[in-house]
Amino acid sequence: MKIAFVEPSRFSTGNVAVMVAEDRKLLPTAKALDKQTKGALKRAMGASRFTGKKGQTLSIMAPSGTRVDRITLVGVGKPGDIDMLAAEAIGASLVVDANGAAQKALVVVVDLPDGAKIATEEFSARVALGGKLRSYRFDKYRTKEKPDAKPTVDTLSVAVKGSAAAQRRYAVIGKAADAVFFTRDLVAEPANVIYPESLAARCKELSKFGCKVEVLGEAAMKKLGMGALLGVGQGSVRESQLVVMSWMGGPKGQKPVSLVGKGVCFDTGGISIKPAGGMEDMKWDMGGAAAVIGAMHLLSARKAKVNVVGVVGLVENMPSGNAQRPGDVVTSMSGQTIEVINTDAEGRLVLADALWYTQKTHNPQAIVDLATLTGAIVIALGHEYAGMFANNDDLANKLSAAGEKSGEKVWRLPLGENYNKEINSDIADMKNVGSGRGAGSITAAQFLERFIIGRTPWAHLDIAAMAWSNKDLPTSPKGATAYGVRLLNRLISDNYEAKE
Repeated sequence: MKIAFVEPSRFSTGNVAVMVAEDRKLLPTAKALDKQTKGALKRAMGASRFTGKKGQTLSIMAPSGTRVDRITLVGVGKPGDIDMLAAEAIGASLVVDANGAAQKALVVVVDLPDGAKIATEEFSARVALGGKLRSYRFDKYRTKEKPDAKPTVDTLSVAVKGSAAAQRRYAVIGKAADAVFFTRDLVAEPANVIYPESLAARCKELSKFGCKVEVLGEAAMKKLGMGALLGVGQGSVRESQLVVMSWMGGPKGQKPVSLVGKGVCFDTGGISIKPAGGMEDMKWDMGGAAAVIGAMHLLSARKAKVNVVGVVGLVENMPSGNAQRPGDVVTSMSGQTIEVINTDAEGRLVLADALWYTQKTHNPQAIVDLATLTGAIVIALGHEYAGMFANNDDLANKLSAAGEKSGEKVWRLPLGENYNKEINSDIADMKNVGSGRGAGSITAAQFLERFIIGRTPWAHLDIAAMAWSNKDLPTSPKGATAYGVRLLNRLISDNYEAKE
């Protein structure tokens, strides 16, 4: 879908969306259209439940005598309701509405009520971004599809006074859509297409933005002593990989921010095999790695003034005659030994070596890992928040703020010594699951904390409930969400990036 910015006097005929504030207050363009249509907009509102509340829409066929064919009223609510996320949601909802009416072109005329605390150019750019994000489809494997099932909107034009300023702003934030689409594609691909080596190859595409990409194979990881990661992948015919992506756009000598992702490209559970029902969804068990890759895509594409290193451990967890067994003991890169009680608690083993490698090699000022780690987090938080665990209040607060601003929210959960004791092993330094069924997400985080060196600020995000959605979301259709890309970008831009 193409994005364009035009002056209000220059939009063409077709499907036009105009804005209405709460209590059915027509904003200037809507007021002018109502006058042209001899009160049609007011009559339509009077015959409906549309009141102009944030997110409401009402569409009517335009009466004869106007140059437009279809008019959509969109509620912006009160001045205090209007922010970046609201603007994105408006753009997204209007694209859905226009597709439902089989429209090819959509024009959104931007008018804001007095008192709105967002600049018009920012609001306009966010409307365009929301529409772009919602237009995503993963349909490359569909060979037959009914014409009425396909989206029709091919152009979204935002009509706003000072359109050049809005265009410039979109040129900056619009790169997020490219990174999000790249990430969604990675997660949506089947496991016979995306596996450790092919995903590592996709990471190399970031080189075009100036991001340095290094791939370590099994021989290199064995030399480094990564027994935890390699143990997970040993049952697969696919070779495990560790990918290191470096973007050095910040001041020379600045310690990097490090992002680490779990990349289990398919998770059968190994010998502790999962039930057959729903196992096909385990192609997205690399959602944490995909988020890190997408964040590196966005940061390098927009030339962020910061040093960032992204590390992803890529494996397949498969059952075979060579697969890791329950009861095996592996030695991690840190030298700590791990008794593998459950081979389906594999993501933490991958992250253990990836975290240690990242700290030893890059000495980061802060480290954030993302993983579709536990089903327990879905039970605890549903699909509204990712679970956050942190050893540093400042980093936790920064992530919480970034989550609220980006719409990718996190909720902090506790760590503590009593939880930590749950993963003590009788024969090794630790075991990879807790003693009972309780606090599964917390004991997983406690396991990871044992691989954080000293006082390095660290946060773990359990995104098991967020990487994929079984329903449409405001700016994301059903399927892969790319959760984490915009959260990490916001975290870095607000707190670590050099300012002009």
